[in-house]
Amino acid sequence: MSPFDRKEAQVRALLEGPHPTVPAGLAAAAAAHGRRMLRRRRALRRFGWTVLCAAALAFAVWAALTHPWVTPPADVSPPLEGW
Repeated sequence: MSPFDRKEAQVRALLEGPHPTVPAGLAAAAAAHGRRMLRRRRALRRFGWTVLCAAALAFAVWAALTHPWVTPPADVSPPLEGW
């Protein structure tokens, strides 16, 4: 008998045997857990979008005030040559 056949026979014996009893409040507990998990995911998603929008707004305000795309004026003039 190969190991695969032995494992298959063990699984068939488990499936044909008496089934264990299910706790009374298992379905209600699973549904409550699922609701909590969905509520937590939804809150995290909202928080993430809020942080992303706040960062984009802060960047836009900073860029509008400082104009980072403009080159700053030179503080030192070039040397004079050919006098």
